[in-house]
Amino acid sequence: MKKFEPDYTHMVDAAYNREAKRLPLYEHGFDPGVVEMIIGEEVRPLFSGSYADKVEAYRRICRCGIQLGYDCIPFEICVTMVVQECRGLMGHGDVLVSSMDDLEAWPWEAKPAEYISRFKEYFDALRAALPDGMKAIGGVGNGLFETVQDFVPFQELAFLQVDEPEVYGALWKRVGDLQYTLWTWMLENYADCFAVCRFGDDLGFRSSTLIQPDEIRKHVVPQYKRIIDLVHAHGKPFLLHSCGKIYDVMDDLIEAGIDAKHSNEDAIDTFDVWVERYGDRIGNFGGIEMNIMTRNTPEEVKAYVRNLLPKIEGHGGIAIGTGNQISPYTEPANWIAMTEAVREWRGE
Repeated sequence: MKKFEPDYTHMVDAAYNREAKRLPLYEHGFDPGVVEMIIGEEVRPLFSGSYADKVEAYRRICRCGIQLGYDCIPFEICVTMVVQECRGLMGHGDVLVSSMDDLEAWPWEAKPAEYISRFKEYFDALRAALPDGMKAIGGVGNGLFETVQDFVPFQELAFLQVDEPEVYGALWKRVGDLQYTLWTWMLENYADCFAVCRFGDDLGFRSSTLIQPDEIRKHVVPQYKRIIDLVHAHGKPFLLHSCGKIYDVMDDLIEAGIDAKHSNEDAIDTFDVWVERYGDRIGNFGGIEMNIMTRNTPEEVKAYVRNLLPKIEGHGGIAIGTGNQISPYTEPANWIAMTEAVREWRGE
């Protein structure tokens, strides 16, 4: 296999729904523990060290990406880190907003400064670490729905919708304002680090959206559009990661301006179905079922990839990878097998 040279423009082409000259590999996330097993060097301890340590952590992640044939690495710092650090989203957090008084009392104005103070060094370290030809995909992590759930966990959010509809409606807008402020800061200072901008917002599960499609159209899509327009104004394509069966709102999301979509699982539909449905309108990222990545052998992973690739060839912008992300339970050998099958297809 010849030496791999990253070229992020392939990912840009895929995001803009142009067939790239080289089929790019994409992941929503690289678990640092799995990266450590691939490269045989520590990553996780470096993130809590000095600035130089953080730079070295991202250099090692980039080296792992290049070793496996990636043009871009995933990078995001989540909004929820300045809310409840995902505890609400995980269902274990407090209800921060149950009345208009709660909404007004929360320190909205202070949070952007807190985010910048805590995480600017990570963005700076990313910039210092990126080698020639490689950029990141991501930005400010968490979409609107996920962030709202860190204020009011999912079950309680349903109660809030019924019991305090005015508060419920205002919460979406205030969280949207917070996200817009953070994205503005990020793009004004770090747009050059990113090939594609992205957030993840899991709007659905196996059989439907998690909240009513009309609620997504009313409260979520308008806030998405603000950020998508901002991303486009900085000359970047926008990728939405969303798990679940979200066909009921896909047209709305496309009309809001998403350039590409990621996340799929075979229990909903195989990747070629998504590509067939939307490949003439947006780029499609993902494809490899997570159950295959975690339960099967490396040879079975390769067979799955080899079977899928001919089905999606010639359908516009494609970036291939897992249907979700490289998670702590992903077998390193299966990650390597997936990338080897793609690189064989690319003729490398």
